[in-house]
Amino acid sequence: MKYYSLLLMTFLLIFCSDKKSTPEIVEENAKKYQPTKEFSNYWYDGTAEITSYKLSQYRYGEIHEGTAVNIFVTEPFLPKKQVKADYQNDKNIPILKLNSTKKFVTGIYPYSIMTSTFSPVNIDEQAIKISFSSQEWCGNTFAQLNNRSDFEIAFYSYFESNTDRKITLEKNILENEVWNLIRIAPEKLPIGNVKLIPSFEYLALNHRKIKAYDALTSLNKESSNFTYTINYTELNRVLVITFSNKAPYLINNWEETLLIKGKKYISKAEKVKTIKIKYWNKNQKIDGNFRDILGLK
Repeated sequence: MKYYSLLLMTFLLIFCSDKKSTPEIVEENAKKYQPTKEFSNYWYDGTAEITSYKLSQYRYGEIHEGTAVNIFVTEPFLPKKQVKADYQNDKNIPILKLNSTKKFVTGIYPYSIMTSTFSPVNIDEQAIKISFSSQEWCGNTFAQLNNRSDFEIAFYSYFESNTDRKITLEKNILENEVWNLIRIAPEKLPIGNVKLIPSFEYLALNHRKIKAYDALTSLNKESSNFTYTINYTELNRVLVITFSNKAPYLINNWEETLLIKGKKYISKAEKVKTIKIKYWNKNQKIDGNFRDILGLK
């Protein structure tokens, strides 16, 4: 009788236990994303990728000629402080940073725009931080997003209609982080009907409410260059990004189409040159030749 009681208890322990606590499943859940060999070879070589573009930018009812530069680089990042780490330590995580810049002139006065997006190389995590600034003769505009329990956003502007404010948003996909996702793993791009927070450049320059908007997204793989399209029907805005179909997925051009009062305006950028260098060491007069290589005057 004791034998059968012992056998029954063993049976219950084996088949009625919580399977989620088994070592195999715990180990599977603990696995972290590992970048591909192609990614590591390209991005962890101690240099940054700099690409210059010929820019045609919409502003004030006209298209203005200028230049754009995208600087991609991997860096150690402190996710709690949300800043670049000064030293290597076990609290750092690897991120891919994009500094996107635009310069163009409207009539007598110039515009200088820059957006920095800090995305973990682990594609299962969203961008940790985004900062945007625009400088022109009328004044400065600045915005920063910090990814914490929610998105915490601080916005500052000289316009009354675009006044200073701090807001908290539920987490949704960020248009700004799409550019980094293209470079890391374009197969993970969101496809279909999604909620997207538009770029801070678009929101700031067009005085739009900072929130997530409905968007229809698609990825076309029918040629040597892939195209990723974001269509914001509510905003009458379409963004198309074209990039190479193989790692490191270089961004070749993009177009932003706006429909304003029944008239269509197209901003676009065409790649001029891509180089990989330690640009932070190129700060002497003699290093100005790299600007010539990039086609930047």
